[in-house]
Amino acid sequence: MNVQEQIDYWLSGSRYDLDTAEAMLATKRLLYVGFCCHLAVEKALKGYFVKSTQTTAPYTHNLLLLATKSGMTEKLTESQLDLLDRLTPLNIEGRYPSYKDALSKALSFEYCKTLFQETVTFCKWTEMQ
Repeated sequence: MNVQEQIDYWLSGSRYDLDTAEAMLATKRLLYVGFCCHLAVEKALKGYFVKSTQTTAPYTHNLLLLATKSGMTEKLTESQLDLLDRLTPLNIEGRYPSYKDALSKALSFEYCKTLFQETVTFCKWTEMQ
């Protein structure tokens, strides 16, 4: 894949995950709202990474690391950095049974609705960078 194909791949995946997060929110599968929001931001950041570095995105799920390696952290606001901090554990903790129960109890519908809206805004902003 050339650079533009890689960027398109990541951004298309990000949009797909946003659609999935929205569907999970509608059905109140809140654990998966957080998980899909994480995936959407991860893929948006990987698209930005490829665009800014002209190299293949690293194999990591760490959102702050992706933002740092791509040079994006200088552009991020405190609220955007906070979003990355809140999303990062949702990728890992949602996959393991010992975390699922505690995480499910911590994710209210209102919190997930806000998280989804912030994720949509972040992903759109990232695409415009």
